[in-house]
Amino acid sequence: MPMPTPEQKLTMIKMEPATPEEIAAMETLSPGDYEIGYQRTNDIVDEALEVFQRSSRSNMGVSGDVMLAIFTANGDLVNSAAGTYLHAIIQPIIIKYIIKNYSKNPGINDGDVWFANDALYGGIHNPDMVCITPVFHNGKLIAWTGAASHMTETGAIEPGGMPVSATSRFEEGLGLPPVKIGENHELREDWIEVFTAYGIRAPQMMVTDLKARATSADRVRTRLIELADREGTEFVVGLLRKMLEVAKEGATKRLASWPDGKFRCVTFSDAVGVKHGLIRNASLTLEKKGDKLIYDFTGTSPENYSSYHAHVQAVVGHVANYIYSYVFYDLPISSATFEPIEFRIPKGTILNPDPKAATSNAVMICTGVMSASANAFAKMMFCTQDADKVVASSSNAGNAMVIAGLSQWGLPFADMIAYSINTEGQGGRPALKGMNAFGFPWCPFGRAPNVELMENEFPLLIPLSQHWKDSCGHGKNRGGVGTAQMWVAHQVPQVFFMAIADNSKVQTPQGLFGGYAPCTVPGIGIHNADVVQKMKEGTSHRLEVKETLTERWIEGSWEIEFFGRSARPYNEGDVMAYGFSAGGAGYGDPLEADPESVGEDVINQIITNETAAEMYKVIFDERAHKVDVEATNRLRNEERAARRGRGKPYSAFIKEWEKLKPAEEILHSFGSWPEGQSTDMMMRM
Repeated sequence: MPMPTPEQKLTMIKMEPATPEEIAAMETLSPGDYEIGYQRTNDIVDEALEVFQRSSRSNMGVSGDVMLAIFTANGDLVNSAAGTYLHAIIQPIIIKYIIKNYSKNPGINDGDVWFANDALYGGIHNPDMVCITPVFHNGKLIAWTGAASHMTETGAIEPGGMPVSATSRFEEGLGLPPVKIGENHELREDWIEVFTAYGIRAPQMMVTDLKARATSADRVRTRLIELADREGTEFVVGLLRKMLEVAKEGATKRLASWPDGKFRCVTFSDAVGVKHGLIRNASLTLEKKGDKLIYDFTGTSPENYSSYHAHVQAVVGHVANYIYSYVFYDLPISSATFEPIEFRIPKGTILNPDPKAATSNAVMICTGVMSASANAFAKMMFCTQDADKVVASSSNAGNAMVIAGLSQWGLPFADMIAYSINTEGQGGRPALKGMNAFGFPWCPFGRAPNVELMENEFPLLIPLSQHWKDSCGHGKNRGGVGTAQMWVAHQVPQVFFMAIADNSKVQTPQGLFGGYAPCTVPGIGIHNADVVQKMKEGTSHRLEVKETLTERWIEGSWEIEFFGRSARPYNEGDVMAYGFSAGGAGYGDPLEADPESVGEDVINQIITNETAAEMYKVIFDERAHKVDVEATNRLRNEERAARRGRGKPYSAFIKEWEKLKPAEEILHSFGSWPEGQSTDMMMRM
């Protein structure tokens, strides 16, 4: 059977036309049925989400990078509990593929458990795995349920499920199209063995998380059957369709209330896999016409030989991350909310590559999709009644760190540790600063694991865990800061470490309306470090990020490099990494920031005194513990005068700007300059 084309997958995300049965069932709903029924579906998926997290074994599962969902009998997403919005929007593709191709052979039956994780068939990337179950009532298919989570082992060429060195899909480990792995409400033992084989670096984690998905999807199925037993099959069918129609109407009305026009944002990053260089990871034009919106990514860089690619449905999933967090935050997480949105994603680009392309790091290349969405939507919404929903981009860094080996408990493991990615900074807002360490832009409801639990579960010592001062993008309302941890290999002879990132030289998020981008993120490790010895001796040195980095009181062989790194070994006592999570982008001109608020940030150690003076032109008297108002006003007036002196007419600026070009050695994956068109023929074997 042919895998779905990009065009087909974008169509499958859309709602199926209402059937006569669904229309008739909607008409049987009494006043109040919709409101009460909608809340019941919320309660059902919320309960299952809790079951999911409590049943998971992987760090990402326990930390909340999961999703539970309800779908109509035709496969349209109706409602979900997230965890992560990323997984929700793509599952209709998988269900509709099953309905179209497998209804007769092997058949769709009560008690089935289906599985998929291959991005060619509707997934995001190989680590994102989903279990799907049909819901039958009195022998009739009335709905589907789905449970998805990020699994940090796939049997790929590197541990952790997201191999930065992969050059084609053949190096990415487990990648299954939709397959039936269970019957009669029971997982098949032969399939469990398949997952054990592909999770060989962490077999107990792979199998436990598989069972957690199946269990939580079945919990939703059970509750829907109970609802149908109480209220009748027609009630459930009519309710699910009504939820789609209400969500579609809400999304369409909101879009129609915004001004027509074209709103652009172009973002960049500094790496593709292990290769460093400039790429245009999103060239976005939002075209708004009436109650329709077109996402146009023409101009995005061409595909390359790295794993930093995303198939089209993954692009839509990353749009969902932003839209459900800020734009459609009060609407159901539903296929219907995407009904008025179309996508233009040119083939041959990093957002629509060849089927053989590696896509295990789709979430890294799509940082541009999320960052550009925040800025383009802000421009469109700024003059509307939704102006208070405008927000500068979150950090969208996704600096994912993976450790693997044999734990202090003698168990093989390979896991992505969720602390750093789940403590990124939020972007600045019109009336508020961004929240510090707010969460994971891919998983807004995720949680950072407790440090002591991390040390108990893995061969880690974490002597330093704190807010990362000055990591925010500065502005009238600064972005939130991220966090910093020190990871020391502990209680075992050796631990393997790798990191996935793309923001050591260039940050993808951009400041909004005069705000600044967040800081870049260095990769730092220390071989033969003596930090544990010094701690045993009762060192008088401060365990602070700035002090350890500037004073270098930890002796050893220091590595200072790009944050993203392939798997490498560290011995017991080595500092494997400083785990940095980036801050959010700033909103508005820093010279308009309230000086007293800047002073509070200095007191609270969110920014340094040097940053207050350099970026905000605020003089904070540390001895008096207050802002020097007169000196601040003088410094700000001097900066405004200096800005006017540096200013030049646009015609003069553009004449100089168009002559500039980055060095050739960093344009290897950009495409032609400046258009970004493909200049190479890709051959993957």
